[in-house]
Amino acid sequence: MKIEGVFTIAASRPVVWRHITDPEIMGRCIPGCKSIAVTGEDSYQANIEVKLGPIKAKFNVEVEVTEEVEPDHILSHTRGEEGSRASVISADNILKLSDGESGGTDVFYSSDVMVSGRLGKYGHGIMKKVAGNLSEKFADKFRQEVEAGEGS
Repeated sequence: MKIEGVFTIAASRPVVWRHITDPEIMGRCIPGCKSIAVTGEDSYQANIEVKLGPIKAKFNVEVEVTEEVEPDHILSHTRGEEGSRASVISADNILKLSDGESGGTDVFYSSDVMVSGRLGKYGHGIMKKVAGNLSEKFADKFRQEVEAGEGS
């Protein structure tokens, strides 16, 4: 399942880059993220809760940054599973920053996500709708974090 979109932040690319590479800020912005920790120079571990219909799932997620070009783009791979291994997620991610037409920064994101197990049984349409909703929540929260930081 492909999830992608673009949102704009009223801040320069270096400022957005500084925020998007800060694990603490990202942890506050990712919907359902209960904790995030740096586990290596280019790796992170997070605990994330998601709800899909009547199912609430808690994932232990590992993120490995495979390429990082400041302040242009980040490529990463995400893999996670529920404690009982009832569901497994895997995603290849692209995040690109570009100068926006209005002077801010456009943030493009794309994830090619695979879900197996009990959550994988849900229809593609439902999964895509939930993922889109989570993406919008992330974009709104991240925009607030960056733009509030710009005002201080």
